[in-house]
Amino acid sequence: MAWSRYQLGLAALMLLTGSINTLAAKWADNFSATGCGGTEEHGFQHPFLQAVGMFLGEFSCLGVFYLLVWRDRWRPEPSMAPSQPFSPLLFLPPALCDMTGTSIMYVALNMTSASSFQMLRGSVIIFTGLLSVAFLGRKLELSQWLGILVTIVGLVVVGLADLHSSHDQKHKLSEVITGDLLIIMAQVIVAIQMVLEEKFVYKHDVHPLRAVGTEGFFGFIILALLLVPMYYIPAGSFSGNPRRTLEDALDAFCQVGHRPLIALALLGNISSIAFFNFAGISVTKEISATTRMVLDSLRTLVIWAVSLAVGWETFHGLEILGFGVLLVGAALYNGLHRPLLARLPRHVEETSGVAEREGLLRGESTAINSES
Repeated sequence: MAWSRYQLGLAALMLLTGSINTLAAKWADNFSATGCGGTEEHGFQHPFLQAVGMFLGEFSCLGVFYLLVWRDRWRPEPSMAPSQPFSPLLFLPPALCDMTGTSIMYVALNMTSASSFQMLRGSVIIFTGLLSVAFLGRKLELSQWLGILVTIVGLVVVGLADLHSSHDQKHKLSEVITGDLLIIMAQVIVAIQMVLEEKFVYKHDVHPLRAVGTEGFFGFIILALLLVPMYYIPAGSFSGNPRRTLEDALDAFCQVGHRPLIALALLGNISSIAFFNFAGISVTKEISATTRMVLDSLRTLVIWAVSLAVGWETFHGLEILGFGVLLVGAALYNGLHRPLLARLPRHVEETSGVAEREGLLRGESTAINSES
């Protein structure tokens, strides 16, 4: 069936905003500016402040949800089902996981390339699959186990590509290795977030935009408050600000004042996450979850291509191989091989009754907030 213009628009919006989200964050990281008190020019390395901005973008989804509810009430035949009563505190544990995982990933983005950052996030399949078996009692199919193994191979290839490309980038080899490991570590936390959402949240049938906005609210409030103690906690060489503390929000605002383009990058990051979540949810509803997964994989290619075009990275064939292997692993885990097998005569009867797919924990879905 051919897509309508509306469906094409949603797909394009998801691909565009998903790519902008990572590229805008990396763009901000690449800026240098003087800080407060006339300190010498230094890089804009404020991962926790950037994470606060990301949660602000998610929080805005709550406003979109209530706007849709208000508009639906004025229709002759309302289409939105009335919300079931639930405690917003249900979203606190997933929000804490999201806050921790997102902060770690923004720290890692300062240490590695944007394309590797996006590719290595594919490792979430491994940990989600294993945790869903251990804590949700899932039984993974053979193709899903194979997808996990292929994904592991893909991660190794991407890691090797990073080792080779570290000589051509501004990042030291030790930074690249640390950044890649932090990204993978963050995916363990993201997988825990997904398991918590599956076990405690989905059964309440909460509208996805409301779920994203509620988690964004908790993440924004908690992490914004944590910026205060972070201002005083020493971090040594791990820190990128002149005071060598865990986070210096005042230094960040001073840098923005001296280089207004940083504000544009931050605004792009904040706004893109809100539109990306809305578009992703709409793509799942209007087209299919399979399409959402494919578009999410394609944005990795867009991020890599743009990074090459603007000179942030150098071309390495291993990255293409790694991306291809990760794509195959994701396809196997999410059941995208089934339509191909269904076309073979010997598989017609076997696959005719198979449903399209189940959620990432069953083989396809992402966390409620699919970008952080």
